[in-house]
Amino acid sequence: MGFLSLFTKEIAIDLGTANTVILHNDKVVVDEPSIIAVERNTKRVMAVGKKALMMHGRTHENILTIRPLKDGVIADFQSTEMMLREFIKMTGTRGILFPPALKMVICIPSGITEVEERAVRDSAEQSGAKEVRLIHEPMAAAVGIGIDVLDANGNMIVDIGGGTSEIAVIALGGIVTQKSIKTAGDDFNEDIIEYMRKKHNIYVSESMAEEIKTNVGAAIEDLDNPPEDYEAYGRDLLLGIPKSVKVNYREIAQALNDSITKIEASVINALELTPPALSADIYKTGIYLAGGGSLLRGLDKRLAKKTRLKIHVAEDPLRAVARGTSIALKNFDKFPFLIK
Repeated sequence: MGFLSLFTKEIAIDLGTANTVILHNDKVVVDEPSIIAVERNTKRVMAVGKKALMMHGRTHENILTIRPLKDGVIADFQSTEMMLREFIKMTGTRGILFPPALKMVICIPSGITEVEERAVRDSAEQSGAKEVRLIHEPMAAAVGIGIDVLDANGNMIVDIGGGTSEIAVIALGGIVTQKSIKTAGDDFNEDIIEYMRKKHNIYVSESMAEEIKTNVGAAIEDLDNPPEDYEAYGRDLLLGIPKSVKVNYREIAQALNDSITKIEASVINALELTPPALSADIYKTGIYLAGGGSLLRGLDKRLAKKTRLKIHVAEDPLRAVARGTSIALKNFDKFPFLIK
């Protein structure tokens, strides 16, 4: 087995709009932002991940930073392939004398089309994969959380990522009810940018909006342990000069209200479409939250109030999908929900 492993390496990939996480031998070997920086004329890769993110919004005309995934799917095929190649190099699985055959499981949004699914598969194969299976994100999240997805009891998962929010009811190794909406972490950032522009006459960058969301982001205006006000920096829209303003969590809760309302409506819609027997199971077990969006302060309380159900935030929700993808990789030919 050890000798054969020289020729075949197994990796699990959570190819997300905001972040890409790669696991090898149950260990996280890559956890980087899904962004690539290339030289505009030659298309030479200059940086990927954190290094490329540091360049974003700061480049001159010869450097182009690209986020190749949008709304959970591939928007730029060539950039995705180049980014994946660089991330795979970081895993240390390529070998010294010759590249081993790569066996991959990659997670995809549940609402993906066949064309978008093909794009993911093609990108993986062009990046060096010899065998590729796909798994839907809510299913991967459920497996990563520790739910027995093959059991007859129903469980509801809400996975709020960067590009999409995936809502699914899972039972007997399949997705019974699912909603996939393009309202997620990126939309939260856009809401913050728009709010800062309208309320404070300041234009902030995407990275600053992300910092604001992380430091004072909230889903409700009444938190038990509110964060301290955060100083945001940007450009004054009236004078054109650098400016800073302090923002508090109540402001950001107002800014994010419309997007969170859309997620709430989709959760309610998925519950309405759920068969009664599974509704009874969900009443007992509650709803499980995963993905980076589930870390938004007060979101669990807001959803609990809206649905009147127990809300459980996954342990390490950012990596729940990646962990589930890794478990699926170890059961490559046993899990019925892996897409061949």
